[in-house]
Amino acid sequence: MFLRHKKLELPTPDQALPGRLIEMPVADTHTVLGTPLKGPWPAGLEVAVFGMGCFWGAERIFWRLPGVYSTSVGYAGGFTKNPTYEETCSGTTGHTEAVQVVYDPSKIAYEDLLKAFWENHDPTQGMRQGNDVGTQYRSAVYTTTDAQLATATASVEAFQPVVTKAGRGQITTEIRPLTQYYYAENYHQQYLSDTKNPYGYCNHGPTGLNYCAPPTQTDTAS
Repeated sequence: MFLRHKKLELPTPDQALPGRLIEMPVADTHTVLGTPLKGPWPAGLEVAVFGMGCFWGAERIFWRLPGVYSTSVGYAGGFTKNPTYEETCSGTTGHTEAVQVVYDPSKIAYEDLLKAFWENHDPTQGMRQGNDVGTQYRSAVYTTTDAQLATATASVEAFQPVVTKAGRGQITTEIRPLTQYYYAENYHQQYLSDTKNPYGYCNHGPTGLNYCAPPTQTDTAS
């Protein structure tokens, strides 16, 4: 019971594991897209990071979107440097399982990524997602630009009425600027790809709730 309770509470910085200086080694190339798994990224591309429960299914959602250049899974939102999967699942790192999405904003808008995020998981469950329980499964949006932060914040206000109408309560998604993203172990990368585990565990999919981006100032003025 104590362990279950502990896993539902985020540790403070002094309680978190220290981690390590050595980065997790990963493959050079994305299994599905054939693009680099790590930067530096080509000029003009942007990076977004999302947490929506188990990162296996979440990553597959994003690599299928046109305009996405590369994806990877990792850990974000916590304190431990270069954590392992086991450490993250222990609830002693503060991290959530996350997906890094590298995209071309001339081909896909950040709001389109948010639409995929909001519509494919339940953002009202706190420290869990379905049967997956723990701080590492919390819903989160970690932004890399001021524009992303403003758009993500506005998206919560736009989506909450839809969620409320469906009887699902308050959105608990954590939204804040990204501090650090740490790559997960290589066997987690593109885990649900056809060459790895095409029929592996995944609890993601359309929830039946539709997200519509809020009108911009330009839209309002027109």
